[in-house]
Amino acid sequence: MKGIPDTAKVRRWARAVLCDLVEDDLVDVLLVVSELASNVFDHARFPARLKLRRSAERCVVDIVAEDSSPLPPRLRPATPDSPRSRGLVIVEQLSERWGVVQRLAGKSVWAVMPCAPVS
Repeated sequence: MKGIPDTAKVRRWARAVLCDLVEDDLVDVLLVVSELASNVFDHARFPARLKLRRSAERCVVDIVAEDSSPLPPRLRPATPDSPRSRGLVIVEQLSERWGVVQRLAGKSVWAVMPCAPVS
């Protein structure tokens, strides 16, 4: 994601990579991709990297956002009037599972998304 100024470019890239997903699944995956990318842009240090991977065994999309910030993301409850703090709540609700792996030079925030088999 080095040099990418906004999440719209990340979404376009993810849509192109995962163009064969069922539309309902694609919408959910793109929302999680957007939230993880937004967190990198808002809170982390660059360089950063976003990876998408489809599993061959079953239809699953792995999303990994890596950055050089050592600070872990915080899942905060959002109040109806708060303008922020919904990203990880959305990731938690839409993903099968998600988490954080601390690395020597930063962290990886990952999410696993189930999806329908492609026909």
